[in-house]
Amino acid sequence: MRVAIADDDSIVCSSLSTILEATGTADVAWTANAGADTVTRYEKDAPDVLLVDVQMPGMNGLEASELILTAHPDARILVLTTFADESYIAKALEIGAKGYLIKQDVSSVIPAVQAVMAGQVVMGAEVLNKLRTGVQPMATRTLLDADCNGLNEIPERFANLTEREREVLELVAEGLDNREIATKLFLSEGTVRNRISDILAKTNISNRTKLAVEWLSCQ
Repeated sequence: MRVAIADDDSIVCSSLSTILEATGTADVAWTANAGADTVTRYEKDAPDVLLVDVQMPGMNGLEASELILTAHPDARILVLTTFADESYIAKALEIGAKGYLIKQDVSSVIPAVQAVMAGQVVMGAEVLNKLRTGVQPMATRTLLDADCNGLNEIPERFANLTEREREVLELVAEGLDNREIATKLFLSEGTVRNRISDILAKTNISNRTKLAVEWLSCQ
């Protein structure tokens, strides 16, 4: 696959490039050190996956990502930052980023890139912990309040799911990919994909990330 890296620290760009290429994970198509440059480079040469930092000079990484995703809704963007700020996480989820990782967990970058390339959504452990403990940012709460009237109740949005679909949903919320869910529930990956598509349709939720966030917030 071809990966691009946007980070204001050129050393980070170089280090990530070395890791991805030395392990045979990906070819690095290009790097950028500012948000506006990231958008320009993406328009000229769209990679399979874009790794983007949040804080960059001028236009930040989330603003750049939003512009890219508006023009290219299928863009695979993975936020990789040192900040586990709730407002950043909320914005990333809102604009449709495919994942949010904290830079401290460098060992997770390769599997995260591979998972995003395979169509999965990746949430770092620290991010999931924030969601699990109910520390949602205001923007995320706005999306959830209408459906989560009581922490011990199944929200109306999820009431029509079968028991099996709720099992799949719980594993999605734990951050498992389709292969891991299939193994855990003794299903085929195709069946898991179909179950998740059914869940999204029944709940009228647009993507896997929002699905996980809304379910976690109601537990």
